[in-house]
Amino acid sequence: YDVDVLGTSIESVINTEDRQLFSDRINEIDEKIAQSFAVDNIEDAVDAANTIGYPLMIRSAFALGGLGSGICDDEPMLRDMAAKALSVSPGILVEKSMLGWKEVEYEVVRDANDNCITVCNMENFDPLGVHTGDSIVMAPSQTLSNDEYHMLRDTALKTVRHMGIIGECNIQYALHPTSMEYCIIEINARLSRSSALASKATGYPLAFVAAKLCLGIPLTEVENSITKKTQACFEPSLDYVVTKVPRWDLGKFENVSKEIGSAMKSVGEVMSIGRTLEESFQKALRMVDPSIPGFQKHYEYTKDEILTELKRPTDKRVFAIAQALREKILTVDEIHDITKIDHWFLHKCKNIIDVGRTMDSKSSVDDLSKDEMLTLKKVGYSDKQISAALGLAKGDAGEDLVRARRISQGVTPHTKQIDTLAAEYPADTNYLYMTYHGMEDDVPTEQGGVVVLGSGAYRIGSSIEFDWCGVSAIRALKDMGRRSTMINYNPETVSTDYDECDSLYFEELSRERVLDIYNRDKSEGVIISVGGQIPNGLALPLDAAGVKILGTSADMIDNAEDRNRFSAALDEIGVQQPEWANMTGIDEALKFADDAGYPVLVRPSYVLSGAAMNVAHTPDQLRTFLALAGEVSSDHPIVISKFIEGAREIELDGVCKDGKFVGAAIHEHIENAGVHSGDATLVLPPQTISNYTLARVRDAGRKIAERLNITGPVNIQFVAKGTDVMCIETNLRASRSFPFVSKTMGVDFIGAATKAMMGVETDSMNLPSLDDTFNRPKNFVGVKAPMFSFTRLRGADPVLGVEMSSTGEVACFGRNAEEAFLKALLSTGFPMPKNSILLSVEKSLTDDFVHSAFKLHELGYKLYATEQTHEAMEAKGVPCTFLHYPTEPEKEPNVLSMIKGGKIDMTINVPSHKSTRVDDNYLMRRTSVDFGVPLLTNAQLVKMFADAAHLRKKGEIDLDAKSLFQIYQEEKPQEAWTEEKEFH
Repeated sequence: YDVDVLGTSIESVINTEDRQLFSDRINEIDEKIAQSFAVDNIEDAVDAANTIGYPLMIRSAFALGGLGSGICDDEPMLRDMAAKALSVSPGILVEKSMLGWKEVEYEVVRDANDNCITVCNMENFDPLGVHTGDSIVMAPSQTLSNDEYHMLRDTALKTVRHMGIIGECNIQYALHPTSMEYCIIEINARLSRSSALASKATGYPLAFVAAKLCLGIPLTEVENSITKKTQACFEPSLDYVVTKVPRWDLGKFENVSKEIGSAMKSVGEVMSIGRTLEESFQKALRMVDPSIPGFQKHYEYTKDEILTELKRPTDKRVFAIAQALREKILTVDEIHDITKIDHWFLHKCKNIIDVGRTMDSKSSVDDLSKDEMLTLKKVGYSDKQISAALGLAKGDAGEDLVRARRISQGVTPHTKQIDTLAAEYPADTNYLYMTYHGMEDDVPTEQGGVVVLGSGAYRIGSSIEFDWCGVSAIRALKDMGRRSTMINYNPETVSTDYDECDSLYFEELSRERVLDIYNRDKSEGVIISVGGQIPNGLALPLDAAGVKILGTSADMIDNAEDRNRFSAALDEIGVQQPEWANMTGIDEALKFADDAGYPVLVRPSYVLSGAAMNVAHTPDQLRTFLALAGEVSSDHPIVISKFIEGAREIELDGVCKDGKFVGAAIHEHIENAGVHSGDATLVLPPQTISNYTLARVRDAGRKIAERLNITGPVNIQFVAKGTDVMCIETNLRASRSFPFVSKTMGVDFIGAATKAMMGVETDSMNLPSLDDTFNRPKNFVGVKAPMFSFTRLRGADPVLGVEMSSTGEVACFGRNAEEAFLKALLSTGFPMPKNSILLSVEKSLTDDFVHSAFKLHELGYKLYATEQTHEAMEAKGVPCTFLHYPTEPEKEPNVLSMIKGGKIDMTINVPSHKSTRVDDNYLMRRTSVDFGVPLLTNAQLVKMFADAAHLRKKGEIDLDAKSLFQIYQEEKPQEAWTEEKEFH
């Protein structure tokens, strides 16, 4: 289309992405690349494999995150993987496997004048065989000799120049551990996941520099934005070690393999900064999850389990190494022989364990000398870890004993700057970290200011929406002229950009570290309600340590978080809620379920991210779920509540000041209750809720806000059925839906909440009042739809439940709910089916389902159905073609062969707790996902889809882009704007 592309040319992009062309280009300059063959069908792949020999690797063309790639041990495995990869990619590469080689990356920038530098090099702790996105990564590289480092650097510059890259790219190598042999694995001619890491690790803003280079500005004229004195053509040098550790959430999925390999499965990552590898590594492990104390024994493995874990790595391998070293089950050499992890890394790991052993002989914190204390802190031990190792009092009390002892000995962390130049030139930067290595602080202590706690690692249930909230809070503080400090450790976020706030601490979100910073800078208060669950969990510990918490009090946060206290408070103010009880034994639980009637929802306290929430429909299921929720004891009570079937779920997002709402939004879910709110499709303003129900929601909201004396953001969830409107949960923090609500209503809810917490008026912000929620927005509807990663999680069952499984979201606007819904669904990569749709619905749901099925038939789709659904549809006069179940593979026509043969354009599989064909349902869903066939598993979503497709055919839905301004002008409401600019 003659579009002028700036920077790297399209030709160069294709040369790096197309596996065959890439191989040809590399051979032109006599560089080394793994032996490989590019193929576009299964038989050619098998021929290539016979030439190369097994085990081998396959990679998909034009794929992100190693999607469709993997190690194949034999021909059946290759055929299976190739079929799946080719269903989503035009071609694959079959290449020699270099398992066990070191994996090294360089980030390179080049300008139009052929100035070319390497900005950062990184080395994976895990050798080749684990995708770099799932590897622990250190920057700068730690185990390369000077010769190896420069050999790879020279190759990088030579290759990048030959490829004609302008801007930024990264190049990945496999390096033989004992010889100088190496291979180029791939080049990404764009910013990649590791570019964000490299930018934060070095303080060199790669995307910012790349943008200027794409405009033709030479490197010699781009200023280093940290030093403000040097040019961007300096290669950064680092006087610290950065460690990146991935965050997985594989425990949330059934049937998914926990093994990690060449296809990426992690959902987030953390980055820590320390002066030694030990300090950096322990900090990073704690950042991944607050429940991890550091590099130590964390699970109870037998020797055989440790050996398996080392041979076939999972997301827990690092703890198996720690236990093997701590209990002397294996030596460093033995671990190296199995894992091929470099000896140097393993010796550093052993050093952490050895230093920790010094505490074995001590009985109290007073037995630790100043030198011993300092040595422990230098290798990254936290106060909490030291307290546990010495067997001090549990919880914060033990931690405080260690803290007091260490401060009395003068053992405190120093604050250091990241200045890109290893302190060789003066730098004026607010990009900070803390370390126990060092003699002095790089920056003077600040007086006052507000600390905002960030969201930590992205994971399922807490992702970029909380980063948006954190950044909105910092910007609101800036607008008010207040000094702001951000504490966060996620390299992928905007909140960790050093130019967003006055001070950025790239540090742990732990009680210990927040206190270090709060006391050092004599801060005036901490905002904990914009970063999701991690900061929220620090409310009581920080409050007890004397930290001033801005907004709703810590006691009231606990009142909402503690299921027992919260339910009692609702009863006290007369807000309806589902029947509930606190359980300490299985017999009590079974009696409650009998009295209240099944189904019931099992909700353990003290379980991170709802990992054992389940709906039980029978006494047997209840027993199973109680066992899953762990030992039911008086220490860990379990709340059981009546589960309301067929209810609408409604959410109230708002901003309060002194127990009164100053702004609010009410939205509804398309799916009935029983789907986690993070996986539900949201509609704003609500379309199907009666005025009576809305009035009940507003009334309950007012009572709750007053009872908990809320100041700041709040999210209250309700279920409604008939005339019952029941509160099921209240979060005294920003919720996942705040960005969606703010962007749909055109007003910054978090900015308003920040003002409320600082005691500033919000009247001028044009917030929608609690009584006015259904009039905003006018003339259009917003729909937020979830995005799932089931294709990457091989084996996971793609079905929705009370536990969240989506990893992202999209939102679209439309003239009506159906139009917005269809746009949002298509935005998640869901293709409109062209000809044929497969129906398989649980028997008890078929009567309701007939209406949607008939609509799809009227739209001209050819319908296929499995046995029970086919009978029900034929009986009601909906024409469809019969297919056999997956578990009857010998019978044709079979569902699986139809899906694999590309004859089905969309699968509708709606199970229920009464489903008897569990395996069949799973196989239909899983095969659809593996072969790129869109899938719907919820009856309300299917109805909405059929309605939307029907309206589109009638011409009432327009999927072509239209500005909201055009819609306003067409409808000519009273508040017509004259100019588009003014409207925006």
